[in-house]
Order: sequence, then C-alpha cells, then structure tokens
Amino acid sequence: MIPYLPLKALNNRFNLDAIVQSVALSGQYIRGEHVHAFEETYAEFIGTQFCVGCGNGFDALWLMLRAYKEVGKLQNGDEIIVPANTYIATLLAITENQLTPVLVDADATTLQIDATLIRKSISKKTRAIMLVHLYGQCAMTREISAICKEYDLLLFEDNAQAHGCEFEGARTGSLGDCAAHSFYPTKNLGAMGDAGAVTTDDAEIANAVRGFANYGSNVKNQHDFCGRNSRLDELQAAILRVKLDHLLDDNRKRQRIAEYYRMRLCHPLVTLPKLNASVFHIYPILCEKRDAMRAFLEEKGIGTMVHYPTPPHLQPCYSNLFGAHCSSALPVTMQIAQQELSLPCHPLLTPPQVQEIADAVNAFEK
Repeated sequence: MIPYLPLKALNNRFNLDAIVQSVALSGQYIRGEHVHAFEETYAEFIGTQFCVGCGNGFDALWLMLRAYKEVGKLQNGDEIIVPANTYIATLLAITENQLTPVLVDADATTLQIDATLIRKSISKKTRAIMLVHLYGQCAMTREISAICKEYDLLLFEDNAQAHGCEFEGARTGSLGDCAAHSFYPTKNLGAMGDAGAVTTDDAEIANAVRGFANYGSNVKNQHDFCGRNSRLDELQAAILRVKLDHLLDDNRKRQRIAEYYRMRLCHPLVTLPKLNASVFHIYPILCEKRDAMRAFLEEKGIGTMVHYPTPPHLQPCYSNLFGAHCSSALPVTMQIAQQELSLPCHPLLTPPQVQEIADAVNAFEK
C-alpha cells in the first residue's frame, strides 16, 4: 500500500519526543520562548519584518482582514477579488469580516487565478486581490502586480499551501501587503495540531493582528479591540521550529517527484497542469474519468485525494450569496472540481514507489 500522506512516518523523522518533554517541563505554555523564536525565524525565512503566530490558518486569514478594517483600509461591503478555485476558508474569512468576495475563474493551464480576467471584475468597490497559492504553486504574476499598482489595490496572500515557494527571488508570504499561513499537520510545514501565522512589513497591521488574537489586548488588562483567543501554542511553535530547518530539503524532494510525474505520466485522459514555481504541497492531475481512475488506483493500493469536489460557491452556506448562474461563469473552476485528482507527493516516497504510481496511472483502461 502506498498511502497518500503517511503523517506518522513523516513526523517520526524528527526527535519530537524530546521537544514535547522540554516544553512540558518548561512550565511556560503560552507565548513562551518557542513562540517568540519561531515568529522571528519564520519572518526572516519568509522575508518580512513581522510574523504573528495564531491558532490556525483560518484565524490567520480572518485576523489579517480584520486588522485592515481596524486601521481603516477596509470597510464593510468592500470587494475582494478571489480565485473561485480555492478552499472555502479563503472565502469564509472574507464574508466573516462583512466583506464581499468577487470570484474570478481559474487559468486552465495553471489552475490558479486567471490574471487576464481580473480587470473585468474590478468595480468602484474593489479594494483588494486575495491570491491563493493553491497546491503549493505561486499564483503571483507580473500582470497581477501591475493591476494592483494601476488600481491602487491591496494584495493579500493565502499562503496555506506554499511554504518556501518563490517568485522572482522572493518567497510567497512576502509578495503582497500581508499574508496568512496555515500549519495544519498535512502542510509542507505542518504542526502536530492547528497553528497559523500572519506575515507583513506593516507594523501597524502586525500590532493589530497580535491584539485581536489576544482578546483584543496588547497591554495586560487593556483591551483596545473586540478580539478573540487565537494564540500560537508554545508546543506547536517548538515543533515548527524543528521542522522549518528541514522544509527546503523536503520541498526539493517533492519537486523531484513532481518532475518524474511530469516526465512519465502520459495517459490520454490525463491532463498535467503547468506547475513551474511550486513546492508541490499537492500534485494535481485532471482526469476526465476521475472517480474511475481513483477507484482503479485504490485497487492497486495507491492512495489519492480530491481537492476539492465542491467549490465554495456551491456550498450550502453560500446559497444566498452566489446565484445559480455563477457556475456557468466559472467553467474552469467547475472542470477542476469534476476532474482534479491528487497523487501522492511527499518526502518519504521512494523512486520505485513513484514509478509504481506513474505506471498505474498510465495503465488505467479507458
């Protein structure tokens, strides 16, 4: 059996027992030395002045947008352009802040937001673009940068899946005004529980994010904001510090696996997206008979995943926000939802296993 992602085995590579014991014996479990050290190290790694840890990736998105509202750069009803092909957390953070998501379809070759469609989605209420570096691929382009400058738009990044990815010498998470990061256990940089962070060069935003994440308080017993409790756990920070040292090497292993897939996969029903600047959190293929292909691979002992079978605009919670015509305006997003299949792509895969996976995909009978 080749599992899709063997988390236990991946974590067993690190001496985490010693880390857990050291934190347990320290007697400091909230905002201790590990949290402060991780924030400093991760900010340096990403290439920003500030990193603020928080409870999870969704909170990072929510806190980021809430901070921009607090400083007056966003207001209720403002529109944020966002890719339609994303996980629902991206949209939830927007709507939970009383902001309006404007969906833009994906590019059929990259599966990322189609930069050529952004301009026609800009209105007088547009205040920002939210990039999502989905699958671990950089969604940033020079055209998007030019659009932000032309229309004076904020640029946010959902960097939940692209830790260590680069664009023209800079890492994702430092390309825009502010970025949200998730360290969910399955991520390239994953904790052993929920964890997240916000990165930015804006001191005012960093201060607001930190306050909102701590009951609205940056000074003990003084609450400047109506905040929430979303602090990065000391234990998770300690684990992330260890794993961060191995992230780039793990990313290179993922990239080698992806290159093998690119060279070997040749089934007529399978389309390989153009995934150049990627750290391959996910290796997605498109298959016209996705469900049959997945069942076939399962019979061969190969685990797969689907990201994501129901796009956010079709989720029941958004039935009153997006009209019935929405899907027809998002043909590529709908195609991805119906055809995307994620193949195993993680640092523990051996060359024979990767070859076995590729051979099995190619052997699928139409």
